[in-house]
Amino acid sequence: MEHQILAVVTNVPDQATAQRIARHLVEQKLAACVNILPAVHSLYRWDGELEEATEIPLLIKTSAARYDELQAAIQALHPYEVPELIAMPVTAGLPAYLGWVVQETAKESHV
Repeated sequence: MEHQILAVVTNVPDQATAQRIARHLVEQKLAACVNILPAVHSLYRWDGELEEATEIPLLIKTSAARYDELQAAIQALHPYEVPELIAMPVTAGLPAYLGWVVQETAKESHV
């Protein structure tokens, strides 16, 4: 496939934030699909202290062409000072699905 697809992961503090961010990303065509996963228990170090939190993971499917805009949107909408945002290249997949991701995240043409 000529267009690079990314699987992007972020965690948010609650279901309402998950819904708000997921809806925005799909409505703005920054993501073809966002899976809102079941809550996870996270352990991490922040400002030198061990922290624990329940978080909601989001699994976001997008094109590399839209990643910068997706990142900016998540940073603007996310309540964390430094949100987790990890993008992983998709190296294989069902061609029809990957094509759908590209189609759903394509910027509107001005023809």
